[in-house]
Amino acid sequence: MITGRPKQPIELEPEQREQLEALAASRSLPAGLVRRARLVLMCARGLTNRAIAHKLDVSETTVSLWRRRFIEHGLEGLHDELRPGRPRSMADEQVAALIHTTLQRAPEGATHWSCRSLAKETGVSKSTVNRLWRAFGLQPHRRRHFKLSNDPFFIEKVRDIVGLYLNPPDKALVLAVDEKSQIQALERTQPLLPLGLGYVEGVTHDYVRHGTTTLFAALEIATGRVLARCAPRHRHQEFVSFLRAIEANVPRQLDVHLIVDNYATHKHATVRRWLAARPRYHVHFTPTYASWLNQVEYWFNIITQRAIRRGTFRSVKQLVARIEQFVSAYNRRATPFAWTATADSILEKIKRLCERISGTQY
Repeated sequence: MITGRPKQPIELEPEQREQLEALAASRSLPAGLVRRARLVLMCARGLTNRAIAHKLDVSETTVSLWRRRFIEHGLEGLHDELRPGRPRSMADEQVAALIHTTLQRAPEGATHWSCRSLAKETGVSKSTVNRLWRAFGLQPHRRRHFKLSNDPFFIEKVRDIVGLYLNPPDKALVLAVDEKSQIQALERTQPLLPLGLGYVEGVTHDYVRHGTTTLFAALEIATGRVLARCAPRHRHQEFVSFLRAIEANVPRQLDVHLIVDNYATHKHATVRRWLAARPRYHVHFTPTYASWLNQVEYWFNIITQRAIRRGTFRSVKQLVARIEQFVSAYNRRATPFAWTATADSILEKIKRLCERISGTQY
């Protein structure tokens, strides 16, 4: 026998049910909102408040509250109401003045503001300054480097190289080629302090140099695999030797598109003659000051961070062996870089950068 006040049934429209099911299945929305969506769906199936409370581990009062809120306000009623909280202690004018000071002025005798120096200047607490900087995305202590290309054919070269990444030609191999020169074989003066619980790996600040090597690399855009060779120098002779290694590893029936930067070695007369004698090779030069367009530069960063920078090497031979070991392991699990930027999006970003620095002394 059913006792107590009868519950008003909930009948869902198809659109409401679809939205509630999406909310109930979400893993990114607040847990309270997801639980309320599940609660309403159970109400619509005719479950009692007691059964719903047992399934969701809440009280019957809570079930009754959100049942009533949905009936009165629909989906909007499931969201939390705004809470008043503590009133603001700063007026809009004060906030605007603080942000203006951060952007337009520099402290006397310094290049940028710190939380404490700006707090002293404006008469607010350093925590308030920090909170406002976070809210407006300001980071005066940081700086990013950039260099605009002065290449007269910048647009054409960007569209050419990005086109190779997004729409590679048929029956052809696209290779991003470059060299990383002057890789030093550095031996720390004392043994490494290994990583342990509560402390990071430790190394001495000083080291002994045992020589250098140059790493030539060709990154296959389609697969992410890398062909790499080390050489003692980085002249045109070594570059031609590396091109011969590429020639020996690429099937004869495929054209080869090489993406290279404007380093003089790549434009040497001997290199040009070697390429001219092999019509299947097509060279694509990146714009000046735009080596970031060459995907092999990202791979150079990977091998530097994972295999070279934190290593200690007693000889160049040991350094070369570590590089070859890393390349071999990398190729076994290689995947291509996901290039998503279009030529138009890159040019639009360059345009915004030019607009920001226009009118300055540059």
